Amino acid sequence: MNNQKQQKPTLTGQRFKTRKRDEKERFDPTQFQESIVQGLNQTGSDLEAVAKFLDASGAKLDYRRYAETLFDILVAGGMLAPGGSISDDLTRTEFCLFTAQEDLETMQAYAQVFNKLIRRYKYLEKGFEEEIKKLLLFLKGFTESERNKLAMLTGILLANGNISAAVIGSLFNENVVKEGVSAAFAVKLFKSWIYERDINAVAVALRKVSMDNRLMELFPANKRSCEHFSKYFTDAGLKELSDFARNQEAIGSRKELQKELQEMMARGDNFKDIIAYVREEMKKTSISEQLMIGIVWSSVMSCVEWNKKEELVCEQSIKHLKQYSPLLKAFTSQGASEIILLVKIQEYCYDNIHFMKAFQKIVVLLYKADVLSEEAILKWYAEAHVAKGKSVFLEQMKKFVEWLKNAEEGKKKRRLISCLFENDLNIHVAVNCNVLI
Repeated sequence: MNNQKQQKPTLTGQRFKTRKRDEKERFDPTQFQESIVQGLNQTGSDLEAVAKFLDASGAKLDYRRYAETLFDILVAGGMLAPGGSISDDLTRTEFCLFTAQEDLETMQAYAQVFNKLIRRYKYLEKGFEEEIKKLLLFLKGFTESERNKLAMLTGILLANGNISAAVIGSLFNENVVKEGVSAAFAVKLFKSWIYERDINAVAVALRKVSMDNRLMELFPANKRSCEHFSKYFTDAGLKELSDFARNQEAIGSRKELQKELQEMMARGDNFKDIIAYVREEMKKTSISEQLMIGIVWSSVMSCVEWNKKEELVCEQSIKHLKQYSPLLKAFTSQGASEIILLVKIQEYCYDNIHFMKAFQKIVVLLYKADVLSEEAILKWYAEAHVAKGKSVFLEQMKKFVEWLKNAEEGKKKRRLISCLFENDLNIHVAVNCNVLI
């Protein structure tokens, strides 16, 4: 008997067929361009037909992959090379933005084509904004007429919300700023934008993307002044934009002034030095006393860390404002300034909930310190107050206002000064007796 163990067969040389991976599609926009150009040539200048063609073609052509090519063709008639020139070796179309009539109505019609396309194919939204940014960098490569059409279209697109105001950042590139290309383009852009909306809507859009303080960059460094900006755009028929830029510069100056004020207070500078500095800045920047008292108030209230407990913040605020009352007094020489200060106090106490119960005590303190007059307080109470916390603050001031109206002239201030803030700052007005206890 053969006890030898029979060997099991082994698999040798077995080849397993691996799954073939899909090869990555090579980027070749030539055929895509041929299809788009052919369709545009057939539709001609009928923009309704163009919109329908683009809508239908999205189901057959790869818009996602060739978005840049698509927008290049619709704007310039063919694919753009770096710098803005069009490739001559590829089929082009004469039915595009750059060959259209140079008027606002035509540009509005083209804006509708882009609007319909992007609404239909939402994924094109980002690519379209990138396309506009690129086109603005290529401005020197376009003719003046082409730049004008693109500027009007961009303004309309901004007004319609099709693109973000962030695209304007491309105009600050040194390559297009020099020789006045950016500024001239901006004139056409802002005219169509403001025509479609208004300067307030433009301002909101610019602030949203932090472009509101950068408009001076449309000019070379040696021409970046408010005077030059204002004259250039006013002469071009855009006084609204000039006024907006001036206002932005004034806001910037006020912010710098407030920052410096807070630093002076933090260092403990003498009030005389602070007042002299502020008055000098008022002359330089033409800031009125009414604006300045708001800045001073904000600076005074920002230079201390407030207690979070309502019962303690009241006493803290009285001590703090008593110290700074000479500074506030220096900028309330006019009745209008006093009213502004009262409104600022009202708004501050409303916006900072721990101060809600401190309003009356603050007003009485500033009355005692000759910062606020009787006339200003009565006017504020009767008509000059704002809506914020109106019912609460008017109720707080009711007895004090009655005392102001009824107390004998000459006795008011003496009795107020002698009795103010006794009994842990609790003020009780005895209207019938005309005394403050």
